[in-house]
Amino acid sequence: MSTPRMAGFQFLALICVGSLFALTGLRQFFVAPLPNELPNALWFLLQVSPLIAVLPGVLRGHGRGFFYAMLAAMPYFVHGVIALTAGSRGLGMAESGTAIALLAICYLALRRLPRGVGGEPASVDDPRRRDS
Repeated sequence: MSTPRMAGFQFLALICVGSLFALTGLRQFFVAPLPNELPNALWFLLQVSPLIAVLPGVLRGHGRGFFYAMLAAMPYFVHGVIALTAGSRGLGMAESGTAIALLAICYLALRRLPRGVGGEPASVDDPRRRDS
């Protein structure tokens, strides 16, 4: 249930998710690859699986999808901060900044969603609620 005012938040969230995906791939395959291709690919899939898991919810514009995207961004922020102390400071800064941007965008999207819309339960005094 995507509304026109949520389309901008969805677009920005998808840009951030794609950027985190690309930064992880850049680091995993070009900056610090593992010696063998199969473990390298499996490790990459393990690292990006949280991003892949939140995509359907963000694409639908559900509140839960944005919330799970916020949760998925937190390990990328932590990894980016850890990478700041290592040799690849640029990638660490980009990863941390993108994760913070995703957190902020998803937070703003959740604030803009009306109550009871986007996968969240309706409140008790909502007239649309039906007791069975």
